[in-house]
Amino acid sequence: MSEFRIHHDVNELLSLLHVRGGDGAEVYIDLLQKNRTPYVTTTVSAHSAKVKIAEHSKTPEDFLRKYEELKSKNARNLDPLVYLLSKLTEDKETLKCLQQNAKERSEMSTNVTSSSMTSYTIPTTSSKMSVQELEELRKKLGNVTASASIPQSAEVTRKMLRDRHNKKNPTQTIPVFPNWVYDRPALIGDFITSLTPIGDPVVAIGTMPLAVQEQALVEDLLYVLIGVDGRDITAQPVLGRQCRSFIVDPSLDMSIKELVNRILPVASSYSTVTRFTEEKSSFEYGQVNHALTAAMRTLMKEYLILVTQLEHLHRQGMLSLQKLWFYIQPTMRTIEVLASIATSVDKGECMGGSTLSLLHDRTFNYTGDSQAQELCLYLTKAASVPYFEILEKWIYRGIIKDPYGEFMVEEHELQKEKIQEDYNDKYWDQRYTIVQHKIPSFLQKMADKILSTGKYLNVVRECGRDVTCPDAKEVLYTLKERAYVEQIENAYNYASKVLLDFLMEEKELVSRLRSIKHYFLMDKGDFFVHFMDLTEEELKKPVDDIIPPRLEALLELALRTSTANTDPFKDDLKIDLMPHDVITQLLRVLAIETKQEKAIINAEPTEVALSGLEAFSFDYIVKWPLSLIINRKALTRYQMLFRHLFYCKHVERLLCNVWISNKSAQQCSLHSTKWFAGAFALRQRMLNFVQNIQYYMMFEVMEPTWHVMEKNLKSASNIDDVLCHHTSFLDNCLKDCMLTNPELLKIFSKLMSVCVMFTNCMQRFTQSLRMDREMNRLSLEHGTMEGPPTQSERTEESEKKSLTYKFLAEHVDSLQSDSGFEGTISKFDSNFSTLLLDLLDKLSIYSTNDCEHSMINIIYRLDFNGFYTERLERMAVERSQKTSGVFKRCSGIHD
Repeated sequence: MSEFRIHHDVNELLSLLHVRGGDGAEVYIDLLQKNRTPYVTTTVSAHSAKVKIAEHSKTPEDFLRKYEELKSKNARNLDPLVYLLSKLTEDKETLKCLQQNAKERSEMSTNVTSSSMTSYTIPTTSSKMSVQELEELRKKLGNVTASASIPQSAEVTRKMLRDRHNKKNPTQTIPVFPNWVYDRPALIGDFITSLTPIGDPVVAIGTMPLAVQEQALVEDLLYVLIGVDGRDITAQPVLGRQCRSFIVDPSLDMSIKELVNRILPVASSYSTVTRFTEEKSSFEYGQVNHALTAAMRTLMKEYLILVTQLEHLHRQGMLSLQKLWFYIQPTMRTIEVLASIATSVDKGECMGGSTLSLLHDRTFNYTGDSQAQELCLYLTKAASVPYFEILEKWIYRGIIKDPYGEFMVEEHELQKEKIQEDYNDKYWDQRYTIVQHKIPSFLQKMADKILSTGKYLNVVRECGRDVTCPDAKEVLYTLKERAYVEQIENAYNYASKVLLDFLMEEKELVSRLRSIKHYFLMDKGDFFVHFMDLTEEELKKPVDDIIPPRLEALLELALRTSTANTDPFKDDLKIDLMPHDVITQLLRVLAIETKQEKAIINAEPTEVALSGLEAFSFDYIVKWPLSLIINRKALTRYQMLFRHLFYCKHVERLLCNVWISNKSAQQCSLHSTKWFAGAFALRQRMLNFVQNIQYYMMFEVMEPTWHVMEKNLKSASNIDDVLCHHTSFLDNCLKDCMLTNPELLKIFSKLMSVCVMFTNCMQRFTQSLRMDREMNRLSLEHGTMEGPPTQSERTEESEKKSLTYKFLAEHVDSLQSDSGFEGTISKFDSNFSTLLLDLLDKLSIYSTNDCEHSMINIIYRLDFNGFYTERLERMAVERSQKTSGVFKRCSGIHD
């Protein structure tokens, strides 16, 4: 049982028991996972558990009746449940707790009921009800109860099954028998009962001599045994799935009547089997039930031959009642077993795999009865033939031909093209699914492999290649499961190898993944430097002003003029301008299939316009069948990693540009230079932070994880392993790059914003210094060494002055005094240091709580010389003091 299933079951149990508070479900889940042991319920253990519960029950008959009813319906996991309940009866403490809980819940429900019924009063009657009126009321209630208990007619059931099938397969209709098959009851072979009573016999049989009575009853029994009413033995009408009962003339001699009553159960069983075979042979009930009824009819032919032979003896006057009883006994067990199976299939409304499960279980339950076991084995083999034909087509060719919806694998109409469009597309998981109640119990352990085998072959078939397993052999039912288990294993191994080789060799999956790594994980350094140089001006624009074809052209140029030109799949790389920034995209992805999904998706878009840099991302064209691995979900994760890295690279370029432009500060006076020292130091700290973050993500997270994935892909044995390794690679990268933790990502985003604002401020200030220096140079108005300035030189100087004045007027708010500049830099420094300490503090907490995270490496890289260690320790002390203070205040309030 999976951890999710255990979690779900524990929560359901706590909800049913109305358990509130306490340690929560997690404690119980941990205990269950640590202490659970595998246990296989056997027939002996289930029987002893049933007996034990019946002994402790106040109404054992009701319990046994309910158990047999569920058993006849082939209820799954019934015996393990009974075994668990028997263990609970031994635990007195648990029983006491459950009784107390039941008492509390009953009191609660009583209170709710009484409160809801306070507004109602029972109307008083002025007169008492007469005996006649009471009797009429009882009859009406009895009729209503009887009509409610009668199951729906066979015609209604057939129509319902047809409608269900036509809804699922509108192009493939079920053949229907003509109406006369159902309108002529004489063709059925069962009793034709009439509501009009037959006239009384001329002479009561009880008044005749014993010899005459015996011969008359033998003749009646021979008729009754083949479904025809006799003169002194008549069949009663049946309602729904009731067993046929008979009325014997009461005047019959007691000795003869006793012998007749011994033989009549055979006729009742014959009637049950006949009705079952007639009803279940209809196309609506599927091929398995049709094959089962055909096998039953074959067995019933032997029974009818026996009755015919007995009739021949009777005509010769050689058949007495005792001889009839002697000759019919060997057949009684066969008819009884057939009737029992027919009743169970009918009650459980079994079809397909559930019918085979019931037959298989019956075969094992009759272990001590060789005749009954051989009979059930024959029926199971016959009924399993059409089911195994569907199974063979699925595991050997990847084709489902299941016209009546009986097979364990169900096909859904899904388009594989949506894998590249829909992030939450579940084509691989939902195109073909397992239907639990249609799995035969003897194939339960192999169900997942059967599903995977057909899926693998189906993928190759959809690529235009016809595949057939070379080791294909006919699958036959046997009590030795090893036989067909080996066949399914061989088919699974072949299908796994075919699809894996097809993807790895012909479709070059690993080369495709390397190509994606080059671009989305920024593996090609020269390509990105060249591309960012080409698109720098274009990506500075608002996203609405960007012309995508121009970006595509620049991308093409960068690809052709860098080492990426050697990539054979470079033409599949495309430009994608996203409608959201990376944080919004992340939150939308994390909210999928949660309660917040609708609120986040329907939220109004932000008023802040995205720049090209914030919206820019790559996209990749992947065709079938590679889209099974590189689907939209995987590409979205690659995009989030890329946007994260791309923005970091952009911030690094901005900081490097500040370093280049700040070289002009060397020409300033000593008084001005000392104020730049703080700005230069802050810029270097920011650059150190951004470069170390990039190094950590690319060389300590992505590269090692990539090499682990490549190694795992080489040893993968099937496509599910490939999917698992690829998904695990992306999940680990997202987790260790802080993209799955919104809290860390928001702090990191704020740090990046501070860096960008700092670079903008420094660029404006450097530009204002340059303009100021240009003004001083222009104000000197001295000539050159060749003499005083000429008239043309003065005119040119005047134009430069006017342009400079205009620029200064536009950026007057950027010009600050030395003290103002110092304050601005100090504020940037304070904000950056606060956010960085907050990030390091959060990283240390998450790394301590989750040892799998490699985020602790960021702390080691950013705090390599212990610069932040003292502050982090101080923050930890303050946090612990605050917690202890809150605790003391709370304890003071309670005191």
